[in-house]
Amino acid sequence: LSLPQFVQLMETFVGEDVSLPAVKRLVEFMKEEYKQTEEEKVEQLEKVHHIYHLTRRKLLLEALFEKWDINASGFLDVKEVDAVLNTFKEGMEKEALRKAKNHFCSRYPQLSRVGKLTPKAFQTFLELVASELTGDEDEVIDNIVEFLTASVERSHMECLQNLSRRKWLRNIQQAAESSGASMEPVYKAVFRALSQDAEAHGDNKKISAYIALLEENQLSPERGQTLLRYVACTTDDAPYVLNQILYRDMKGVSFAAVEEEKPIHVPRVQLHGNIHFWNYDRPAQERRGSFLVMPLQDALWRVFGILGVDTLRDHSNKTIFLTHEISFCQGVCHAFSKAYHHVCALENILKMTLTAVDWLYPRVPSIHAVTAYLVEPGKDQTCDYALRKMVTTDNTGRKEMHASPVLLLRKENLLRDYLFKCIDSSEVIRISVCGEHHVAAPLRDLSGRALGLFDISTGHHRKLPPHEHKDLQIMLKMAQAACSEILKIPSEETKPTYVLEAEHVALRHAGILFHWFMLQDLRECV
Repeated sequence: LSLPQFVQLMETFVGEDVSLPAVKRLVEFMKEEYKQTEEEKVEQLEKVHHIYHLTRRKLLLEALFEKWDINASGFLDVKEVDAVLNTFKEGMEKEALRKAKNHFCSRYPQLSRVGKLTPKAFQTFLELVASELTGDEDEVIDNIVEFLTASVERSHMECLQNLSRRKWLRNIQQAAESSGASMEPVYKAVFRALSQDAEAHGDNKKISAYIALLEENQLSPERGQTLLRYVACTTDDAPYVLNQILYRDMKGVSFAAVEEEKPIHVPRVQLHGNIHFWNYDRPAQERRGSFLVMPLQDALWRVFGILGVDTLRDHSNKTIFLTHEISFCQGVCHAFSKAYHHVCALENILKMTLTAVDWLYPRVPSIHAVTAYLVEPGKDQTCDYALRKMVTTDNTGRKEMHASPVLLLRKENLLRDYLFKCIDSSEVIRISVCGEHHVAAPLRDLSGRALGLFDISTGHHRKLPPHEHKDLQIMLKMAQAACSEILKIPSEETKPTYVLEAEHVALRHAGILFHWFMLQDLRECV
């Protein structure tokens, strides 16, 4: 049990109306009666020691990855890492390295295909190498890290540039985590990162940027199976680019980037002859500059869109993108992909939540209101998280979606402290507040931590009728099962699995998942 879980267990045990002397007697009883055996002490120390080693190793390898990935591209070249490791111990460990590579390729088939190492894959690769070498694994890892660290030299300016770029990339992920299931903050963070880098590290370039997502072409199938729809762009380009559609039979190199799964850089668009210009108001003689288009790829390296950047608004002579700028743009693509899929998961959880509440209301008429919250990072150091109110449902079942942010902070909502206790403990909380009874039930992520919750008010009903209580339990169980399924995003090590045939394109019908799990539960009962 964690500390919040232990406290919650004790509070549940003593009940709401217990006297202070009774609580003190319970505390004294626990102190006297709870004895930790020697075996338990040793086991606890070993667990702490193990966690310390894992954390230390993770931080060590993350720092090494960042030193190698100087342009914050988000990945390393397998061949480059392999070439340096082949010189470890003057080339005496090539056989161990070969075995480690074979294990790695079988574990990460997608990464071995594209020849790239993400931070997690880089750590796994070095751990596999260490496992093939003789000696204590921690010492071997330390020796490899020391060797790889010494094999690259970075100037002070490069390190400062790297720090700035990683800060801008973190802002993209933070925008996703505090987005309220909206993509707008993520788009803004992406364009801000690109503009800041162009200004600080790209000779003060003036850039335009845009994001287009792949869609099945149902509008004009004769023009190609898929199309690119431009869903976001820098402000000045919105009248020309936003919501435009690029078909495969139109001019442009974007589909080439999709097919080849790699960036395409056109240094001088005026000399290329196959560039599609959305801004028809720009005279032909002003269509000068550099154009960069990069594929957006998911965790399995499947392309789902493109990110384009150009310097057509820049009338200076230094408009061509340099290698380090292109690498950073790839890092932005990598960060956007993670942020995009995070927001998609939140959107699907929200859809599933609405379906679950719709199912619940006709069956549990004693419910007065249901409010759904999502957990968001705190805005400052005084609070580590906040609760964003997403949906409120009244006693008639009428739902209100909260488009504008309604954030609850613990220090400002003492009467709703039970919501924060629910998140802290990741357990169901039952409480009476101002004569109204509440059930706060968490929605957990795959690690068991609460990512959101249902606040269910039963008004003056302290207990629900047995059949209503059972239906409420079923709803919470099925909602959690559907939530876990949504969060099972394919990783670099896995192949995608689908619960329903309808989910092959995307989890568009997240609400279906709730009913699907309900059906599965019914089959097991029958």
